[in-house]
Amino acid sequence: MGTRVEPPLGVPLSSDVEHRPGRRKPYRARVRWVDPVTKNRPSKSESFATSDEADAWIEMIKGAAARGVDPSAATMPLVDYGNANMTLAMRGLEAKTMDLYLAGWRKRVVPTLGHLPVRMITNGVVDRAVHGWIADECGRSVVKNSIAVLVRIMEQALRDGIIARNPARITGWQREYLRAEDELDDPRSLALPDWQTLTRLADALVERSHENFSGWGDVVIFAACTAARIGEVSGCRVGDIDTTDWTWRIRRQTTTAPGGLVDKGTKGKRARTVPLIEEVRPLVQRRIDKVNGRPDARLFTGPRGGRISTAVLRDATHWDEVVTKLGYEYLRRHDLRHTGLTWLADAGVPVHHLQRIAGHGSLTTTQRYLHLGSKSVTEAGRLLTRYLALLGSLSTAATTYPPTWT
Repeated sequence: MGTRVEPPLGVPLSSDVEHRPGRRKPYRARVRWVDPVTKNRPSKSESFATSDEADAWIEMIKGAAARGVDPSAATMPLVDYGNANMTLAMRGLEAKTMDLYLAGWRKRVVPTLGHLPVRMITNGVVDRAVHGWIADECGRSVVKNSIAVLVRIMEQALRDGIIARNPARITGWQREYLRAEDELDDPRSLALPDWQTLTRLADALVERSHENFSGWGDVVIFAACTAARIGEVSGCRVGDIDTTDWTWRIRRQTTTAPGGLVDKGTKGKRARTVPLIEEVRPLVQRRIDKVNGRPDARLFTGPRGGRISTAVLRDATHWDEVVTKLGYEYLRRHDLRHTGLTWLADAGVPVHHLQRIAGHGSLTTTQRYLHLGSKSVTEAGRLLTRYLALLGSLSTAATTYPPTWT
């Protein structure tokens, strides 16, 4: 069943704005209307920082009601609207397709966008959501199905008059996916070249951030030195750090969810242990001391003590501007992980150990970080020559001194 109210078109509303001083959002806007079926008098309210925002919200509700839209539906979060209208939006689909779409809805659309009111979802919001799914290495069909279910839900909202056009009908994501695939084929090309470049990047990001918050630099250096994802860095607690053998047990990551950021298990649900190299240990100890060693304290937080994410880091440090100025315009937050894994591979860490540090499910993924340069090729040839010479000497010895059979 849809959410359009009929009959009649045009639900009459009464409205008011109440000023409540001393609150973070002191202006409460409220609308009331008469349900044409039950004759009850429901109401809807929301708080705002300014009176202008409150007035604009009331005008939006009145405009929706004039088009015959239930005022409750006009402000409904995507997750509530989608669940209420899923059957209608999915009509005509085969059962096997329906299952794939519903999985995309539960696992990607709702955690990323579900908390937003339907009317606030724009092309830009959808673009960023899809980019996040691609960055999380979701498969092409997974991304496609997640977009498809969002398109259907938003199409129903369009028919219900809640929105004027469908913002989920985006283009270009396939090209973005191909770019991501190319990067995964050669992740070494995304790595920073050396320690000096990493520290220069960290310093530049701190300098560009509000009030020069040093924590952003710590996050960048820590992520690269541990080859961890930004979400995993955010989820790190003091109790996960072992300062005796200097290791970090990665148990959780921070991710988006309805209503904000939450902690959940690591990707693939696999905890793993990574080394903390000497260069990063003073940084880690300093941050442990800052929270008095409390095991449940986060090792890294934003300037106001909140959780961090790749988007938070990007916006707070003006990331795109800084990396472009440094000549690394391609660099994204996830490339700090590529940097760490490339450095570990070049340092000679055996591939099976590197796989465990990275948390890769497939050895093939880890092998992309290995580099067989000209020096390595020459060394491989030298070793083969020695081996063949050894075989030759053993063969000669066997011919000269044949064994005595008994």
